Amino acid sequence: MRYDVTIGIPVYKSVDYIQRSIESALNQTYSSIEFLIIDDCGADGSIDVVETIKDEHPRGSDIHIIKHEQNLGVAVARNRMIDEASGDYLYFMDSDDVIAENVIALMMQQVRQYDAEIVFGSYERIELTGEKSVCQYPVIQLLGEDKLAIFAYRKYGGIEATACNYLVKTSVLREHHHRFIHTDYWEDFVFTFDLVTMIKRAVLLPDITYSYLCRENSLSNYQQRDQISKDEIMKNIHSIDHLKATSSILFDKIYFPNRCFNIIMTDFYIACHILKRRKDIVPAFSNQEIKAILSYPITFCQIWNFRQLRLKNLTFFLLSKLPSSLCIAAIWVIGKAKKIL
Repeated sequence: MRYDVTIGIPVYKSVDYIQRSIESALNQTYSSIEFLIIDDCGADGSIDVVETIKDEHPRGSDIHIIKHEQNLGVAVARNRMIDEASGDYLYFMDSDDVIAENVIALMMQQVRQYDAEIVFGSYERIELTGEKSVCQYPVIQLLGEDKLAIFAYRKYGGIEATACNYLVKTSVLREHHHRFIHTDYWEDFVFTFDLVTMIKRAVLLPDITYSYLCRENSLSNYQQRDQISKDEIMKNIHSIDHLKATSSILFDKIYFPNRCFNIIMTDFYIACHILKRRKDIVPAFSNQEIKAILSYPITFCQIWNFRQLRLKNLTFFLLSKLPSSLCIAAIWVIGKAKKIL
């Protein structure tokens, strides 16, 4: 059966949240939706909740469950969704988050009005303390090749580092063979950061359609811990290294200098957070290892030929070439000036 939209939800150890999450998806006012659930073997009863809902809910026949034989991680689960989705458009959400009941109807309206390949919604983030913050986009249509990438890279954090709360044309993902990299850390950031280069028609909406719940001990939240594994941070670093590797084919694009600067700024923020929490990271990072994080994906001569952001890119390129002790001192000074440290 064909659907207009597939809502894909990976399920792993979310038994306390999954019912609220699934029901928010099932409560959509839009009718032609497949609910594709990937059971990633959490063994905590989460999938039992889903199966009960499937048996009892009026839209239960539209719930399709795919079970992994073992835990394979969120990246593999989402790649399975890309392969298996029956919807013309795909919407990712997490199994502990909640979406507004009109999100799919709202986004599909934009798809039809602008022939959009992707529609972004705005969202709220709910911290462990209950404090809320909002990421809100302007009302904007970006229609034409490279328009979305130019917007996304125009400043650091131009597009939020998440794979959730946007509706993307499934054929775009398949035609570009676009996949989540096999890691549990920042796979969504890498996926979306590269995805914007493949889109020709995009719409951004200010409507708050997604509530992102920060859970204690979740993969994306180590700020509250007394001890942080170095291995976790290294996985973040390797994810950004993947973006450096995929940058070479985009060298001739007008947005390339901004893309490079966004990547190196992400590295810089990682280095600052390592310095800020250095005593809590086990095992410790050496100065040389922190300096290595700032390795540039291109050469000095290539940066010198930039028409945009030449000075900023050169500054961080030269920073990465300093002796490790001087590099760390410079990161500390700049981090203090930016109020990161």
